[in-house]
Amino acid sequence: MKSQPSPHPTLPPQPTLADFQAYVANTLVYRRLNSSTQYCMLMLCEEVGELAKAVRKNVGGKMDIAKPDAHADEEAADVLWMLLTVCNGLGIDLEAAFRAKDEHNKTRTWK
Repeated sequence: MKSQPSPHPTLPPQPTLADFQAYVANTLVYRRLNSSTQYCMLMLCEEVGELAKAVRKNVGGKMDIAKPDAHADEEAADVLWMLLTVCNGLGIDLEAAFRAKDEHNKTRTWK
């Protein structure tokens, strides 16, 4: 008897940042993708470059017309995905880190 494949992970309605982190971790396992921190950090850098190219397109920068369109929304999602993967690999709770850093930044003097 053949077992049914497990369902793809899903995000709950109105997900928190922790939900996104868990979803990314579970999806990498489900899809059997490389999730080593070093590999994911390289991918994050690559995705940031793709986002920069998409932003350049959106602000009217000249683009190679032979290349497919760059979509900033898709590239931003890829950046978030890879950032969450790197954080998961390093054991970082990104929401907690964001909140702590924001509290620190509130004490700084900005010019």
